[in-house]
Amino acid sequence: MSNIVAIVGRPNVGKSTLFNRLSGTRKAIVNETAGVTRDRNYGKSEWNGVEFSIIDTGGYATNSEDIFEEEIRKQVMIAIEEADSILFVLDVQHGITDLDTAVAGILRRTKKKVYLVANKADNSDLIFAANEFYSIGMNGQVFPISSVNGSGTGDLLDAVVADFDIKPNDDDENLPRIAFVGRPNVGKSSTVNALVGIDRNIVTDVAGTTRDSIHTRFQKFGHDFIMVDTAGVRKKPKVHEDLEFYSVMRSIRTIESADVCVLILDATRGIEAQDLSILDIIINNRKGVVIMINKWDLVDKETNTMKEFEEEIRNRIAPFRDVPIIFTSALTKQRLIQVLESALEVYENRIRKIPTSELNNVMQKAIAALNPPALKGKFIKIKYVTQLPTFAPTFAFYCNLPQYIKDPYKRYLENQIRKNWSFTGVPMQIFVRKK
Repeated sequence: MSNIVAIVGRPNVGKSTLFNRLSGTRKAIVNETAGVTRDRNYGKSEWNGVEFSIIDTGGYATNSEDIFEEEIRKQVMIAIEEADSILFVLDVQHGITDLDTAVAGILRRTKKKVYLVANKADNSDLIFAANEFYSIGMNGQVFPISSVNGSGTGDLLDAVVADFDIKPNDDDENLPRIAFVGRPNVGKSSTVNALVGIDRNIVTDVAGTTRDSIHTRFQKFGHDFIMVDTAGVRKKPKVHEDLEFYSVMRSIRTIESADVCVLILDATRGIEAQDLSILDIIINNRKGVVIMINKWDLVDKETNTMKEFEEEIRNRIAPFRDVPIIFTSALTKQRLIQVLESALEVYENRIRKIPTSELNNVMQKAIAALNPPALKGKFIKIKYVTQLPTFAPTFAFYCNLPQYIKDPYKRYLENQIRKNWSFTGVPMQIFVRKK
């Protein structure tokens, strides 16, 4: 991937606000608490017809009490290595600090193009004060900007894209998006890291380490798709901090924008109420789903342990039982590729379209074998069925008395569709309409 810009700097200088401004999104969490951004966050931007990627990083800090400090520094260094250009963000309202000097010392050793960005220059006096940053010892122009209102960002972007190759980036808009979701600390980031083969995301034993949704393009083993690692979804009573609330919202938004969700469960704890709540969110948004049982290597097994575990899960998620369930270990990488293969199969199932003639030939036989029960002496006759042009499998059955067809018979129709065509892992909608 070419044309990559990394945003680096000490905590609380407005890196995430600048990221949101340049990407035109609100993907990065913005909060007055220092150290909110912990992982690299990726976004897309375009200026003067040139597309480029942006990486938001955690604030570079030293000698703090935050247990994530070392991991954040590691992520910043990886971002610098990945980038073609670097935006070194400083706070014009606070001037040069010791941490700014430390970051500048690191950036002087890189051969990448570095742009000095004097953020929070919200008035003319502050714009003049930005000249102080020439003394930090970095070559090049200082760009006074305000990430909040966007002033000065045009001049900055003009300079940034001037050195880029004007060529289209790989179009990933149509790639399948597979989101890894679940309760905190079930192994979402560990799974992504194991698949990618590097420490792409921060992993610790502390629940809620991942606070943003992290996108990674996966191009291995003949596959090409976007993987999304999300912040852990917690029960509402346990969400005490504002930033935790934002993390939960981003997880839900990730589910809403994904094609397939891999719901990760902890094998040592089984399926819990919160897992079912997340599954409900996935089903309500009509997303494909694969259930991944992580940490299977920690479970004491007997002859039928896996079979009994799987049956318990299917009973808990009923009536939507037609879901792939895969037992894995992110630590040993057991069956992880099978998870990806199942997720891509579910994606194909989700976009499957059945010709109307084929659908009617099969379903009319199923309807003849079990007609809708008569109600109030009135007989119901289903004339034909068609698949609606929606993003997820939706079928409309046309009949003379749609109000008399109840949910049990709709489930029968759904089961017959699933029996004859593969829609495993995909929630389905059945509508009955007046002919």
